[in-house]
Amino acid sequence: MPSPVVYRHLFFDLDHTLWDFDTNSKLALEEVYKEQQVEQKTGAAFDGFFEKYLVHNKLLWERYQKGFISADELKWRRMWRTLMDYKLADEELSKKMGYRFLEILPTKTQLFPHTVEILQYLKERDYQMHLITNGFEKTQWSKLRNGKIDHYFTEVITSETSQSTKPDKAIFDYAINKAQAKVEESIMIGDNLEADIKGALGAGMHAIYVNHIDDKTVTEATYTVKHLKELENIFS
Repeated sequence: MPSPVVYRHLFFDLDHTLWDFDTNSKLALEEVYKEQQVEQKTGAAFDGFFEKYLVHNKLLWERYQKGFISADELKWRRMWRTLMDYKLADEELSKKMGYRFLEILPTKTQLFPHTVEILQYLKERDYQMHLITNGFEKTQWSKLRNGKIDHYFTEVITSETSQSTKPDKAIFDYAINKAQAKVEESIMIGDNLEADIKGALGAGMHAIYVNHIDDKTVTEATYTVKHLKELENIFS
C-alpha cells in the first residue's frame, strides 16, 4: 500500500470508467442500423455487424491515439471497414452512419453502478473533480449533460482541446495546468492500462485502475478497484 497522500484533484476518465460506452454505443448503433436500413443492404443481422464494428473501432482508436489518423477519419472509417466486411463499399453511407452515430450516442445515459453515488460522495468531501478524455469535445459534453453528471466536474479536458491524446504526457500536463493543480496532489482514475494508468504514471501522477472487467493483468497502478464504490476506501 502506498504511503498516505493528501489528494485534492481527482482526474477521471469518462468512457468505460463512468459512462458505460459498450452498452450505450450498442444502443446508438442499433438505431443507426435500422434508420439507414443496413440489414437490407448487407443481409447482416445487427449483432454480427456490431461485433465486427467493435474490432474495427478498437483498432482505429489505437491508430487515432498514436496520431496516424485524424478524428474525422476515425468517425467514418470504422463504419466503412465494417461495411467492407460485407462487401459493401459505400463511402457516403459510411459517413452518414458515422455522423448519425455521434448524434445519437451522447443521448444514451447508461452509467456504471455507483457513478452518481461516488461523485456525490466526493463532492461532499470537497475534492476537485475533473475529466481527461480522448473523446470528442461536443460528444463528451453531451454525454455528461444527458447523464446529468456535468456539474460534478470543474475542468473537462478532451484530446481536441488539448491537441494531444492519452497516454501522451502532454495531455496530463495540460490538465494539471488547466485545473491549477499540483502533480503531487493529483490522481488519475480510469479503466485503460495504457492510456490512463501508464499515461498518468509517466506524467508523475498517481493512478487508480478501475477494473470493471476483472482483468488479471498485473498493473503498476497506485490502487486497483473493481467497482466505483471502492473509491470510498481511498478517499475519506
